[in-house]
Amino acid sequence: MKFTFVTLFPNIVSGYFSESILAKAIENKIIEIEYSNPRDFTTDKHGKVDAPMVGGGAGMLMSPQPLFDTIECIKSKDNNTHIIMMTPVAKKFTQNDAIRLSKKSHIVLISGRYEGIDERIIETSVDEVFSIGDFIITGGELASLVVCDSISRQVENVLGNTDSLSGESFEENILEAPAFTKPDNFKEKSIVSEYLKGNHGKITALKRALSLYKTEYFRPDLYSKIKQKAKK
Repeated sequence: MKFTFVTLFPNIVSGYFSESILAKAIENKIIEIEYSNPRDFTTDKHGKVDAPMVGGGAGMLMSPQPLFDTIECIKSKDNNTHIIMMTPVAKKFTQNDAIRLSKKSHIVLISGRYEGIDERIIETSVDEVFSIGDFIITGGELASLVVCDSISRQVENVLGNTDSLSGESFEENILEAPAFTKPDNFKEKSIVSEYLKGNHGKITALKRALSLYKTEYFRPDLYSKIKQKAKK
């Protein structure tokens, strides 16, 4: 699977792939990472990629021409691109999106800067838009990395052990149960005793109950969906 990051700052992104699981996935040619910088496509004689907002407003926007030409260049080399733009003005990215998108062959992630991107890029060149939460960050690179990481771990053989994907949070709108390692007692805090008894049926039931408790407490919105589904 291939990811192309459209970004003015590729060095912000590249370091993330130099270590750990994704570095191994790249080394083993399971995923491929490329970068495309709109600065390389601008026709502005001063190399600018931003401009003031029409109609007024604080800050600058990324101009449409460099982004459009960047995307067209990528698409000209691959007919199977799926173009995603990260923006706070979009639906939230979810685990289900990660699973669905892991079946794509080439995902292009557009990272905005300044006060955002000219809306016409969304209208002409983008397949989907996503937000990673109800907050604002300095640039889209971090959001693009979050999405790339979440999708990548769903790609076969990236994690090595496929069991790592089973029972993860959000698979059923439910948060994961508490997990522990040895020692049994740490800082006067003990492991839940049932976990130590080896009765896997009881452990599974307890974990399900604890997952529901955590979901109800931390994510009442998800817990409400679980209750509604149970009524059907």
